[in-house]
Amino acid sequence: MSLKQTMESALKTLAAATPKPAQEALRSQLVSAGIPASTLEVSASKTPTGLDADAIEAAAKLDKDCVLGEIRDGQVSVSVLPVLDSGKCFVGDSR
Repeated sequence: MSLKQTMESALKTLAAATPKPAQEALRSQLVSAGIPASTLEVSASKTPTGLDADAIEAAAKLDKDCVLGEIRDGQVSVSVLPVLDSGKCFVGDSR
């Protein structure tokens, strides 16, 4: 199974159980699916004021590509984009 397929399957499983998962739940699901934690970036599930984020995203780096997955209102989308010049998949703070 490709990294994109693994990410999509893991996100769909999580979204079916929790349409708005927390950051650590998303990270845990992806690591459990076999994606190395060292390659993961996960966006915040809460805004700085404590509200639920509209969507939560995760990215896993594979060579020169980033496999990005998003859960928004229980719906999953996955895409593949190039790694940023910084060597990361996200701009800004991610854990």
